[in-house]
Amino acid sequence: MATSAIEGLGKRVLDFFTGVGAIVILFVRSLGWLFRPPFRFGLFLQQMEFVGAGSFFIVFLTGTFTGLVLSLQLIDGFGRFQAETLVGSTIAIALCRELGPVLTGLIVAGRAASAMATELGTMKVTEQIDALETMAVSTTHYLVVPRLVAGIVMIPILTMLFNVLGLLASYYVSVEVMAIDAGSYVRNINKYLTSGDVTVGVVKSIVFGATIALVACHKGLTASGGARGVGTATTDAVVSNFIAIFVLDYVLTVLTFQ
Repeated sequence: MATSAIEGLGKRVLDFFTGVGAIVILFVRSLGWLFRPPFRFGLFLQQMEFVGAGSFFIVFLTGTFTGLVLSLQLIDGFGRFQAETLVGSTIAIALCRELGPVLTGLIVAGRAASAMATELGTMKVTEQIDALETMAVSTTHYLVVPRLVAGIVMIPILTMLFNVLGLLASYYVSVEVMAIDAGSYVRNINKYLTSGDVTVGVVKSIVFGATIALVACHKGLTASGGARGVGTATTDAVVSNFIAIFVLDYVLTVLTFQ
C-alpha cells in the first residue's frame, strides 16, 4: 500500500512537470508564430471581443460590489481607531496591487478559459484539429495565438476597469453614505497610491492573461476520450488556472515587494 501511494505521488509530480513543460513549449511556439503571416486579424478581434466584452458585465458587478463591501468593512474597522479617512487609499492600493488582477483573472478563467478548453477539446475529439494539420494550417498559429493575444491585451483592460469601478463604489459608500470627508478621502488616495502600485497590478494581469489562455489551450488540445474527455479537460483548465493564478500572484508579489 505504501509503495502504491509513493508511485501515485510520483506519477502526479511527473504529470505536473510534464504539463508545465508542455505549456512553456506552447508559449515559445506561439511567440514564434506571433509575427509570421498570414495575419488573421478577424480571429484576433473575435477572441478579444469574447474575452473582453463578453466578460464586461460580470467584471462590472464584481468590481462594484467588491468596492462596496470593502468600504463598509474598512470603515467599521478603521473607525475603531479614528482612521476612516484612510479607507480610500487602503482600498485603492488593495485593488491595484492584488484584488483587481486576481479577481479579474479568476472571473476570466471561470468564464473564458472554460469555453476555450471546451471549444478546442471538441475540435480535438472530432478530428477537426487533424483536418487543419492535413491542410498544412498550424494549430498554434490559427487557434492558440489569437487567444493568447486576447488574454494578454484584454485582461489588463478588464483589471483597470475593475479598479475604477471598485474605487467609484468605495467613494459612494464612504462619502455619500457614511459621510467621510470627500477632500480627505481623495487627498489620501493621491498621497499614498503610487504609479508603482498600478504597474504591479498591470504586470500581474498580463501574466495571468497569458497563463489563462495557454493553460486553456493546452488542456483543450490534449483532450481525448470523447465528450467525457472534453468535460474533464474543461474542468482541469479552470482548476489549473485558479491554482496558477494564486501561485503566480504570490511569486509576483514577492518579486515586486517594496
